[in-house]
Amino acid sequence: MMQAQKTQTDKPSIPDTHAYHLGVAEAGKCCALRGDHAEALRHYREAIKLAVSARAPEVFFRHYSQCVLESLELTGSYQEVLDYCEKADQYYQTLEQDAGTQRQVHARDHGSILERQGLIHAKLGDRQSAFESLEKARRLAGQNTLGLTEQVIGWLQRGLHPDLARLTDAQRKHHYFSVRPDQVDARRAHPLPAAAGSGRSPIRSRKSLL
Repeated sequence: MMQAQKTQTDKPSIPDTHAYHLGVAEAGKCCALRGDHAEALRHYREAIKLAVSARAPEVFFRHYSQCVLESLELTGSYQEVLDYCEKADQYYQTLEQDAGTQRQVHARDHGSILERQGLIHAKLGDRQSAFESLEKARRLAGQNTLGLTEQVIGWLQRGLHPDLARLTDAQRKHHYFSVRPDQVDARRAHPLPAAAGSGRSPIRSRKSLL
C-alpha cells in the first residue's frame, strides 16, 4: 500500500511539468536581461520543446516564441524576425473567418505581429514598408489601441526618419518588450546545464524556433 502511494507521489504532475518549462524560460529571461541573448535563446527553445511535449496550452508557446523574437530583434537578426512575421501574417489571414471572442483574440495577436514587422522595417530604414505594416496593424487592432504603432505612424506621416536608438527608446516606453526586470522572477528560474563545448549556444535560424 505504501509502495503504491510512493509511486503516485513520484510521478510528475501536470502542474510540475508546466512549472519546469516556465522555470527554464524564466532562466532564459534572466540571461536576456544580462545581455546574453545566445544563452537566452537556448533556454527559450528548450522551454518551447518542453511545453509542446507536455501539451501545454498554446499561450505558453506564443509567449516563449515572443521571447525568442525579442532576443533576435535585440541582436539585430532582423531578417529572421521578418521571416517569422511573414509566416505568422499568412497564418492569421487564414483565421479571419473565425467568429466571436476568438476572432478578436486573433485580430489582436495579428496586429501585434504586424506592429513588430513594421518596426523592423523602420529599423532597416524602409519607411514605406514600415508604414504599410503599421497601418494594417492599426486597422486590425483598432485605432488608438497600439500606442507604439500610433506614435511611429505619426513620425512617418510627418516625414521623420526615426533612427534605431529612437525606435528602441519608444519600444521600451510602450513596454513593447515583455522581458523586463519588473516582469522577471529570478527565484523561479531553472537554468539548463551548460551547453557542450564552449558552453554557449549560437543564434540559430527561425526554423529552429518552431
